[in-house]
Amino acid sequence: MQVTVDIPDRFLQHLVPEGRDASRSLLEESVAGAYRDGRLTMEQVRQILGFGTRMQVDAFLQQHEIYDYTVEDLNKDMATLDRLVEAGRSPA
Repeated sequence: MQVTVDIPDRFLQHLVPEGRDASRSLLEESVAGAYRDGRLTMEQVRQILGFGTRMQVDAFLQQHEIYDYTVEDLNKDMATLDRLVEAGRSPA
């Protein structure tokens, strides 16, 4: 499906960074927002934006300051770090 949106030129500069393709930029912002809100999956983002790999999606999400790193992930990483530090202190 193709969607056409009419935006007055005087507002476009506030929505699209200079030098960027307006259609692509607005699509990316829309997709990033939908992913952030949980309305799209990573695979759907990949397909919509035409990326070949998940790594490209990860880079895209980072550019939009979207990180899939939860407090639970942090707690697990901290527990792992604590175990490694403790193991390094143990006499061999």
